[in-house]
Amino acid sequence: MANWSTYLTPGPAEQQLGLFCLGVGEQIHAGVPAPERALGCHALVWVKEGRGQLLHGPDRQLFEVRSPAMLWLYPGVLHGYRPATKWRQLWVLFGGTATTGLAALGHLDPHRPVSRYADPRPVDRAFGRLLRVAGAHNAVQTAAALYDVLGLAAVESGDGVAERLAGLACVVASVQDYAAELGLTVKELREAVRREAGVTPQELVLRTRLSTAKALLAEEELSIAAVARRVGYEDPAYFSRLFTARTGVSPRTFRRSGSIPGPISSF
Repeated sequence: MANWSTYLTPGPAEQQLGLFCLGVGEQIHAGVPAPERALGCHALVWVKEGRGQLLHGPDRQLFEVRSPAMLWLYPGVLHGYRPATKWRQLWVLFGGTATTGLAALGHLDPHRPVSRYADPRPVDRAFGRLLRVAGAHNAVQTAAALYDVLGLAAVESGDGVAERLAGLACVVASVQDYAAELGLTVKELREAVRREAGVTPQELVLRTRLSTAKALLAEEELSIAAVARRVGYEDPAYFSRLFTARTGVSPRTFRRSGSIPGPISSF
């Protein structure tokens, strides 16, 4: 289907969802430059076919585009398409208070206007679903589909670093050691984890350790010291202080609080 669009006007209740769709569509550009403009909202543009360049930012920097690729457009930021071939794109306009949090987590990064993917099929399927549910004017399903696209689109080709780091998190090591194990420099590790998870490697390691500790406390009959060792802390007192500071309750209180149904053995 060529050149169609649907624009939406979310009401007060829909805006309270925090993320809402303002428009979706499909467009085909011939191999000629499109007019330059700046949007009043965020946009994602999924280039399914074609290649060319994206003009982006006040310095009019040109970024190479080769399908399949995602273009990230930001409110008030100048952009323009420079197709070298016929260029077919799907697009969505969106806004809401959630964009502030998404930006803080690294999912909306104005310094990364073009993304490409080792396997674009999940992004392609998610974007197609987004356009279908948005066209049905279901705000909740559209918000969910938009979150799905944003989550998948944030992971570029060759990534998955955050997931691999999480798999190493309970091994006692320095950031330099983690980077070496993953075949990256420290700078590359920091950039990849920030892009995928929105946090530093140290924070991802800490969160992973705490999540693992919670599961062990809730599901295993291990002493606090044993749990601490399992997640990378030789000093159980330090582990308990850290756990309490980050969760608001001590490991013992967490275990007693009924985090899972049924009785929990003492320790």
